[in-house]
Amino acid sequence: MTLCSDDSPAAPADILVIGAGAAGLFAATWAGRTAMAAGRSLRLVAVDGARKLGAKILVSGGGRCNVTHHAVSELDYAGASPPAIRKVLRRFSVADTTRFFSEHGVEFYREPDTGKLFPITDSSRTILDALLRAASEAGTTLLHPAQVTAMARTDEGFSVVTPSGVLPARRVILCTGGKSLPKSGSDGGGFDLARSLGHSLTDPIVPALVPLLLPHGHWIASLSGLALPATLTLRSAAGRRLFETTGSTLCTHLGLSGPAVLDVSRHVLVTRHADPVVTLSINWLPGETVESVDRMLIDGQRRGALGVLRQQLTERLVRCLCEATGAPPTGDLSRESRRSLAQAVVATPLPITGSRGFTVAEATAGGIPLNEIRLETMESRVCPGLYFAGEVLDVDGRIGGFNFHWAWASGFVAGSSAARDLAHSATTSIG
Repeated sequence: MTLCSDDSPAAPADILVIGAGAAGLFAATWAGRTAMAAGRSLRLVAVDGARKLGAKILVSGGGRCNVTHHAVSELDYAGASPPAIRKVLRRFSVADTTRFFSEHGVEFYREPDTGKLFPITDSSRTILDALLRAASEAGTTLLHPAQVTAMARTDEGFSVVTPSGVLPARRVILCTGGKSLPKSGSDGGGFDLARSLGHSLTDPIVPALVPLLLPHGHWIASLSGLALPATLTLRSAAGRRLFETTGSTLCTHLGLSGPAVLDVSRHVLVTRHADPVVTLSINWLPGETVESVDRMLIDGQRRGALGVLRQQLTERLVRCLCEATGAPPTGDLSRESRRSLAQAVVATPLPITGSRGFTVAEATAGGIPLNEIRLETMESRVCPGLYFAGEVLDVDGRIGGFNFHWAWASGFVAGSSAARDLAHSATTSIG
């Protein structure tokens, strides 16, 4: 790949990709491949303002990069409507993804318990290097670091402003990400660029896949370091179940983290924006009910609450639950204290005060609405010639490689469509 420093702007581009992360590199690659397959050559430029190229890829999955999941569907995502998301996902499958990376020397293994796919090297560097090679082979020139500060329509296409000069481009693909992990370059700047060209943003835009905070001094904080499977349930003020997930949950000195908490986080933060009295609770014994726990305590009354519950929960947690409900850990339980303890075991209220924020969030909930995008091509309905891919759009997946897969699918559609559009325009012009 041709690398240009920020004081050496690339030549005018046929397609300019803003953001050289997962979606951007993939879009550039497929734009180049599509043009080559048609016997054409394009001037492809990808610009990225991050200090470290591919930083978000490199830190993903604890440095292992969970590239996708063995089974991906629209039900693994939130934000836009499932039918809209499905329309894009079906254009680039899991098999397509593994085939693409295999062509560049990357093989995968499936994590048995989760279905996540990782490179056999267990190194995210493997993925970034493969993406850079693919984009280079497709003829992409990379301008880095180069922060795009403004963009405007011109008669020929677009005028893209960077600190080192103005870059003209016939087509632009916006792949800037959302607002999560801003140190990686995903700082929300793409939202401003999209709005300057007439697009709107969903409300709210909040962190997703992010640890949640509890009030200072909450008893769960005393269990910091405890990890266990649990069920988290989000309910409306009327008690209607809005979202539920079961998985590994980690108690921290600030609140809660772990896969189940990350998955529920966007639902808590988005829903609470419209309904501040939604409630979140945790079932420390997934699958159990107040009645079944109550029966356990009755049947084991001679052993006391601690003797019964520490068969399935840690003693630390049981003692905290007893203290929170006023139930004695040993000795006889009154009916009232027994029922109160059973209720706490299966539905401890979680008075969430917020989240750790975009600085640690793995994704962004909200963005550019998909109803402003032509999903067959990922081209803007508002500003023809402008395409979108990745996290800048109102689509976010649960933990497990789904956000990367959205980057691959939307990047493929945007890149190949932009290239075909240019070819069609050239043919029409000649005709």
